[in-house]
Amino acid sequence: MGVEIERKFLVNGTDWKIEAKGLFYQQGYLNSDPERTVRIRRAEDKGYITIKGKSAGASRLEYEYEIALHDALELLNHLCEKPIIEKTRYRIAYDGLVWEVDEFHGENAGLVVAEVELLDEQQEVTLPPWVGLEVTTDAKYYNSNLFKHPFSQWGPSPA
Repeated sequence: MGVEIERKFLVNGTDWKIEAKGLFYQQGYLNSDPERTVRIRRAEDKGYITIKGKSAGASRLEYEYEIALHDALELLNHLCEKPIIEKTRYRIAYDGLVWEVDEFHGENAGLVVAEVELLDEQQEVTLPPWVGLEVTTDAKYYNSNLFKHPFSQWGPSPA
């Protein structure tokens, strides 16, 4: 059984970008039910299918498999719910952990979140100086909700 333990935060400023190199991602959902999501992702020249269970705190079941890029693009274009989420993902090492910072585009432009995967929910984490408000349990920040309720349609940001 695969379990993902992940904390998510809003990002402040742009200092995190100084030495970061990003990869372009597209992702869509075959199923966006909160009980079980099925995601198709294109990460540059690779394709993936990911099945995730319902979140319980910072944990949830997760299974991810690489698929042919051609298949991923076909699924994104023809079977995934629209619109497709587009973002640039940056991987940044900080204090022994790798942070993934997602800078969203399109209707979610202006939203920047950082995620860090942990070994267990009680693992101590030193937050980088550019990390702001924790939004781990706030469902509106889940990618599976961002295509239904994009950031551009929200009110003023809490950050």
